[in-house]
Amino acid sequence: MNAAIELIPLEEISADKAPAIYGANILDRYVEVARAEVIGEVPNLTTRKGRERIASLAAQVARSKTAVEKPGREYLKRIKELPKAIEDELREFVQQMDALRDEVRQPLNDWQAAEDARIARHQARIDMFSDAGNLIEEFTAQGLRERIASVEAEAVDEAMEEFEAEATRAKAKSLATLQAALVAREKYEAEQAELEKLRAEAAQREQKEREARIAQEAADNAKREAEQRAQSERDAAAKREADAKAEAGRRELLLKLQAEQAEREKVEAQHRAEMAERDAEAKAEQAAAAERQRQADEQARIEAEAKAREADKAHKAAINRAALEAFIAGGMPEECAKQAVVLIAQRKIPNIAITY
Repeated sequence: MNAAIELIPLEEISADKAPAIYGANILDRYVEVARAEVIGEVPNLTTRKGRERIASLAAQVARSKTAVEKPGREYLKRIKELPKAIEDELREFVQQMDALRDEVRQPLNDWQAAEDARIARHQARIDMFSDAGNLIEEFTAQGLRERIASVEAEAVDEAMEEFEAEATRAKAKSLATLQAALVAREKYEAEQAELEKLRAEAAQREQKEREARIAQEAADNAKREAEQRAQSERDAAAKREADAKAEAGRRELLLKLQAEQAEREKVEAQHRAEMAERDAEAKAEQAAAAERQRQADEQARIEAEAKAREADKAHKAAINRAALEAFIAGGMPEECAKQAVVLIAQRKIPNIAITY
């Protein structure tokens, strides 16, 4: 096959003609030509001219080599730079085609973004209606009424487009849930208010009865103690008077001194009786104050127990909510999840319990 290719003369070889020379497996023919030009001649090494001829033939081979090699090296350099030029050209081509593709697709992208935003906007309103009836266990009646008013104020009309029916159903479902919760909460709050009123009235009656009983007992004790002390003083005075009469024969001065002494003791006895009565009144007041403090402590204990019950209720509600969210996260529908939590909390599911 190489023999059919006409060799380009050495003096005409250049980088422009390189594709016809290099990489075509014909360089060995240039070697054969060069060999034919120099090998057939046998110069005489014993003469200077012969030796110079050998050097000339070797230089001729070197020139032939350079004539073929130099254009080849230039061609090789050129093709080494070619991939970078092609890469730059391809990069520019790809960028322009990508930009053209994006330009052509942009109206579709804009429409899709607007459509996604429209659907998300309608879905957000539907989710708002659905969420309105969730996690309302701890709401007061007033809070439920406010939530109902808020949901009712949200209009559902043709502006919801194809989502109008779904939004209407979600709103109606939330309102039904909220209304049912409001009825139950109003009943509960009314019952609690009545119980609180009855407890307060009973506590007030008990307090008044206790205070009256304590005051009466204190007064009776004070009076009895005062009478006993007065009687003792009177008995002592009578005895002293009797002794004084029995000692009538004593000297008049002694009798007079004894009479004065008795009078002084009588005054002191009266003073002591008065002091005793005041002491009794003070004790009665102290007892009443102690009873009031006891009642205050009892009221504080009742309030603390009520707060503890409320805290326990809130704690259980939080755990129930966490269980509900776990069921939903596991793929269970919300209504089924709620029913499951209620049944487990009521211990109606064997071998399954919620730990509070």
